Amino acid sequence: MDNKNGIGLLPLIAISVSSAIGVGIFTIPSDIAKSAAPGEALIAWGIVGVGILALALAMNNLTLKRPHLTGLFQHAQADFGPFAGFFSGWGYWMCAWLGNVAFATVLMSSLGYFIPMFDGQNIPSIIGASIISWGLTWLVMRGVESAALLNTVVAIAKLIPLFTFIVVGILFFKADVFTANFWHNMVTNTASGHGTILQQLKGCMMIMVWVFVGIEGSVMMGARAKRKSDAGRATVIGMLCLLIIYVLASMLPFGYFDQQQLAAIKQPGMMYIFKAMLGDFGGAFISLGLIISILGAWLSWTMLPAEALELMSREQILPKAFGKANKKGAPSFALIATAVLVQLFLLTLLFTNQAYNFAFSMATVAIVITYVFVGMSQIKVAWQLRHEKGNYWQLIIGIIALAFQLFVLALSGLHYLILCMIAYVPGFYAYYRARRDAGAAGLSNKEKLVAVIVTLLAILAIVLVVMGKISI
Repeated sequence: MDNKNGIGLLPLIAISVSSAIGVGIFTIPSDIAKSAAPGEALIAWGIVGVGILALALAMNNLTLKRPHLTGLFQHAQADFGPFAGFFSGWGYWMCAWLGNVAFATVLMSSLGYFIPMFDGQNIPSIIGASIISWGLTWLVMRGVESAALLNTVVAIAKLIPLFTFIVVGILFFKADVFTANFWHNMVTNTASGHGTILQQLKGCMMIMVWVFVGIEGSVMMGARAKRKSDAGRATVIGMLCLLIIYVLASMLPFGYFDQQQLAAIKQPGMMYIFKAMLGDFGGAFISLGLIISILGAWLSWTMLPAEALELMSREQILPKAFGKANKKGAPSFALIATAVLVQLFLLTLLFTNQAYNFAFSMATVAIVITYVFVGMSQIKVAWQLRHEKGNYWQLIIGIIALAFQLFVLALSGLHYLILCMIAYVPGFYAYYRARRDAGAAGLSNKEKLVAVIVTLLAILAIVLVVMGKISI
């Protein structure tokens, strides 16, 4: 059923684009240069492009086949049971608020370009980030649909500096610089800089996947869309737009600096690249664009995790309290609970050496858990409907989407995966309470087995952190 007062196609596309374009695109030129030469980076973009496109097409197909389901976790729940739905939804929620911590770190560092007292991880930065976090929470509590409209305006505003950077990058592009060391990694002081194609791919794949996190934003807001079909269309359109922007923004600098110079640039790399091209004006211009971009992504990711918790409450895999809404229809309890967690994690910035890298790596692994279930659901739905025209193609899409996400997990390193398990342990209690309230028996034997395994992995992660084997 259509919702005449809901969110239209353009705002949905804006949510997908704005949710994904945050801080990663501003750091990606130098991040990639530390790991790969232009040739290997283009191969990696090809692999990531195919994998993310398969994921977007899978989301679109699932949305069209099941218009009554909105949140990604609902497909996991429909295909593999309520516990799978909880596992998928909890991973999505965890990714979203961890991403906000990553945004906070770089936002305050960017403000430091204008106000030196902010360095991203000191007390003034934590106070500033806390004010912004609670301010965005208050804004979304005033009404999700109105916040989505504001998000459309912010999405357009943040694209202006990016397009300016791309145009200037094209004008300053030198083919001889770009091709001078096309297949050779000149950076020898990084863990992945040993020269082989596989090692270079591994070095930049996580970076590339991170910048697409949030592409599912329109699907997560599908319950509030004017037409359910728009949610899937917005995801595919947004993904293709993002891929073009990301490839240009990350590869054009290789035609201005050689790889060694690009890898040595301070972060956020795009700001200092533009400063080298156009002087102080260029640095200030990109810095302002970065601030707008992060605020836009932070706004989207304030809406999305709360939306996920509210939907999970409706599906009775989280307690009813998580679905409590205010007079404006915004999920107030979920918003406040998420904001409190962000606040607590912000305090740890005083003790973490690489807060941004840690937060975005954890967020990426958490969302990949959700994406794995998307691929599995796509395969199951396509197989069930395999006799219908075109569904063998949908089956191939599901296999590619699942294989890609498993590949990303393998590349990420198991330490991030087991660290994510720590956050699942308290979630099991919430799930147990919700199932009991719904009249179910609690946890089945299979669910208990999974919970025990996850808990043991969480304990292992804590022990390894205490022993210094895993650094945060």
